[in-house]
Amino acid sequence: MGNVFTTIIVRPIFNLLVSVYALIPGHNFGLAIIIFTIIVRCLMWPLVKKQLHQAKAMRSLQPELKRIKAATKGNRQKEATMVQELYKERGINPLGSIGIMILQIPILIGLYSGLRRVVNDPHQLVSFSYPAIQHLSWMKQLAANIHLFDHTLFHIVDLTRPALSTHGTYWPAMLIVAGSAVVQYFQSKQLLGNDKNAKGLKTILKDAGSGKQADQADVNAAIGQSTRFMLPAMIFIFTVNLPSALPLYWLVGGLVAYIQQSVILREDTEEMEEIADSGSSKKEATKNPAEITEAEIVEAQARNISKKKTKKPSSNKKRRRK
Repeated sequence: MGNVFTTIIVRPIFNLLVSVYALIPGHNFGLAIIIFTIIVRCLMWPLVKKQLHQAKAMRSLQPELKRIKAATKGNRQKEATMVQELYKERGINPLGSIGIMILQIPILIGLYSGLRRVVNDPHQLVSFSYPAIQHLSWMKQLAANIHLFDHTLFHIVDLTRPALSTHGTYWPAMLIVAGSAVVQYFQSKQLLGNDKNAKGLKTILKDAGSGKQADQADVNAAIGQSTRFMLPAMIFIFTVNLPSALPLYWLVGGLVAYIQQSVILREDTEEMEEIADSGSSKKEATKNPAEITEAEIVEAQARNISKKKTKKPSSNKKRRRK
């Protein structure tokens, strides 16, 4: 099973990274990881877009889910049936928003396994590559002299060293780890939003202790708000002892994801504005013709009256002359 995972996941990911490293000018491993991460996130763009739309659609259904819960009056079977019908009507898959998280797991494992190979034995950079990559000009030079391998980020951060180890704290790597956690926080905040009326987990548990049944929508919202802080903490704990190349991947990936989410959210806002504008235009177009005609008549009558008033002084002047 391990050999299958290595063949299908680890080696392709590793070779994509090595290809970028061998082809970019300067052959800096840190820059290669940055470009590799951007490529991976761009390939995941359709799934990211679908995930965000699913998450937003699920949030927009919360009022209707509360109405269903109130209408069914504790009948779990009827409530589940009505909820499933609502999801089907709106074309929503409740599990669709976790697809990108599932896809990220093998990528992280594959990248970690490949980086461990390089850290333990830099010669793996050549020997674990596909034959076509081994024949690249820079790879031939590495095969002849592996000391040419630059495993830093712009000659500043040693990407093979973790932030915390038996040798103490490596502060350049610690900045990358902290940055990846901060970016994850803002990414989650952007995705989950900020509902001021949402109940906290403490309030929900307190109500449950007093015998009050918790609303599932409130529970989901509270868990989502807690996730905003839990995910950054988990990323920090998980990556602080790993080679800093992995938190660098997470940092760049979080930044790209934040930009992608901003684009999707802006597109949705513009789409809603277009719908509102088209709706108002339709109202103007469907206005009652009789009302328009009446307005025109009133305006014409007002103009005629003003003309008559301006003519009267001139007629009086003519009489006086006579």
